[in-house]
Amino acid sequence: MRLVRRIAATGCPLALALGGVVAAAPTASASPVGCYYRVLEQVPDADHELVEDACKTGASGEEGAFKACYRILREDYVPAVIAAEACRDAAK
Repeated sequence: MRLVRRIAATGCPLALALGGVVAAAPTASASPVGCYYRVLEQVPDADHELVEDACKTGASGEEGAFKACYRILREDYVPAVIAAEACRDAAK
């Protein structure tokens, strides 16, 4: 019976730790994807390739990258507020 308790005592924290890692992993890599879907949900007629390029450009988080992302989206007639929010999402 003690062996079962030891296994449970070691396995539970390990499972919780691994679960936290798995839960955090998608958000770390999904920043340009979040930008992309934010734009396409609110402006479905936007050019998919331009939106993808803009979101990848803004992913570094630098001010120049944000401005380039914003400019690309605005040239495709994405409203200013949506473009700014999406480019901020790309940098997260």
